[in-house]
Amino acid sequence: MGEWTDKAKGKIKEVAGVASGDRELEAEGKRDSAKGAIKGKIEDAKRVIKDAVDSDKPRRGDP
Repeated sequence: MGEWTDKAKGKIKEVAGVASGDRELEAEGKRDSAKGAIKGKIEDAKRVIKDAVDSDKPRRGDP
């Protein structure tokens, strides 16, 4: 799933776990939220690398 989906799903599970006293569900929600955050960081890193590689290429109209 996507970054935002994992974060939202995780938050819902975490809140449901806290409300019901289910520590296992709460922990699962925290894991899902962390997974979403990690996916976001990976996408950020990929974007930075792509921008760095693309900035080395000559652009149209550049001498």
